[in-house]
Amino acid sequence: MPCKTPTSPNNSPPWAPDPPRVGQALRALRARLRENPDSADPAAQEAEWLLAHVLGWPRSRLWSHAETPLSVAQWDQLAALASRRLTGEPLAYLTGQTGFHALTLAVGPASLIPRPETELLVETALALAVPAAARVADLGTGSGAIALALAAERPHWQVVAVDRSAAALAVARANAEHLGLAGRVHCVQADWCAPLAPAGCDLIVANPPYLAADDPHLPTLRHEPRSALVAGPTGLEDLARIIHEAAASLAPEGWLLLEHGWDQGQAVQDLLTAAGYRTVTGRQDFAGHDRIGLGQRPHP
Repeated sequence: MPCKTPTSPNNSPPWAPDPPRVGQALRALRARLRENPDSADPAAQEAEWLLAHVLGWPRSRLWSHAETPLSVAQWDQLAALASRRLTGEPLAYLTGQTGFHALTLAVGPASLIPRPETELLVETALALAVPAAARVADLGTGSGAIALALAAERPHWQVVAVDRSAAALAVARANAEHLGLAGRVHCVQADWCAPLAPAGCDLIVANPPYLAADDPHLPTLRHEPRSALVAGPTGLEDLARIIHEAAASLAPEGWLLLEHGWDQGQAVQDLLTAAGYRTVTGRQDFAGHDRIGLGQRPHP
């Protein structure tokens, strides 16, 4: 929501070209993001994240250095970021990074922003009984979040991160390099299970597109890549394909783990059962919705 104070043609606040101090800037930014500058809502936190990003500071330093003046360039950058946020662009794209399972990942419009429910997929995978040097594939890796989180927690696992998008895979590679995991996570540009050897994986994980083409939430997700969101008319198309293809790529006793939509739990478990997978079950998120479907390799 626009700030109540008047702005100049370039969207700079009224005290430009004399930029405000940190405390003033934070209050003005809160007012721009929400009418009530003292509101204890997400807008207040977003204002802190954006200002800390522009200054290159931790958020904890903002109020202890509230009298520090901003430069003209910093204030202009902050005004531009606020304008982009008001169009609905995700905060993670504005700052270029997000947290995921104790990791800080670079993100951008080429890949989805990792969601908290995807951490449930990681936790479920880590709890499975698999070999100590398990061979693991993350399909549709995007930013590399799942593959990198698993590699960070299990140094002896052999992880391959697969994505058909070269742009998304570039983000995953950069994250692997930054986190010191490039030697343990092998990034491959390919379509789903295509690069996997027969019976070559002890564990396959995927957070594929699972929205239907007419899903009502798509307008709010317009800044993220549609190809990573929409599976087809029903939303189950990619899930069904992975279930079919992964059977041949799993080793005996190997596991397939799939993240899906909040209302797709039974459908995914039915697909796994129909394909012959064993030990088919689901895992629920904090809202009590099935979010993860899993099963073991079908009998030959």
